[in-house]
Amino acid sequence: MEEEKAKTQNLAEEAADLKDHVTDFLETYVQLISLKLAQRVINLASTVINFTTLAYLFFLFLLFIGFGLAWWMGNVVNSRAGGFFIVAGFFLLCIIFLVTIGKKTVIPFLRNVITRLIYD
Repeated sequence: MEEEKAKTQNLAEEAADLKDHVTDFLETYVQLISLKLAQRVINLASTVINFTTLAYLFFLFLLFIGFGLAWWMGNVVNSRAGGFFIVAGFFLLCIIFLVTIGKKTVIPFLRNVITRLIYD
């Protein structure tokens, strides 16, 4: 009889230990998921900030290149306004080109890059 009580008590202690271990495991797992999520959010935020900064600097680069090219083209055609219109037409052609090929190549490329950034 005492042997059965000892076995029952031992089994109850082991069950309590198992419950404690499972609880610790689940708490640790939740913390791990939280850290992984935080890391992904931090990576995504830093990528967005980096992309925004680079896009702004690229915009300024194109702006000054456009002004310089327009000024030079104005000297070539002896009309400052004509130089600016020629460069504006060139930029318009570039925009039309990007819009026409954008749906087939540029947008899928950007979608793939963003997906890789999120899941890496």
